[in-house]
Amino acid sequence: MSGVAQLWDQTQIRKLATRLGYDFADMVIYDPRFGRPPLARLKAQATRLDAEAVIVPSTEHFEGAEIPGTLVRQLDVITVTPEQAYARRMMPPVRDLPPARANGT
Repeated sequence: MSGVAQLWDQTQIRKLATRLGYDFADMVIYDPRFGRPPLARLKAQATRLDAEAVIVPSTEHFEGAEIPGTLVRQLDVITVTPEQAYARRMMPPVRDLPPARANGT
C-alpha cells in the first residue's frame, strides 16, 4: 500500500513506537506472493509476537479505509496520520465486593 512512501512510512512508524514507549518488534509488509490475505497475515504475526499494539501509517492501509473490529479486539491499533489510537475493548467492570474482614468473616 505504501509504494514509494514505504521507507518514509517505516521511519514514521518506528519514531512513533519509540515515542509511545513500545519495543518495535517487526514490520509486516504486504506482499501478494504470500498468497494470504493481508489482515490474516498481520493478525497471525501479532499473535506470534504477542504484540500489544500495531502501528500503521493510516486507515488507508485497511480495506475500505476502516480499521477492522476484529483487529481492535486483538490489540491496540495506532495510526501515524492522523495520530490516533483505537484501543482494545475493555473488560466490563467487576462489581465491587464488600471488604474482607481480618478474621475471615
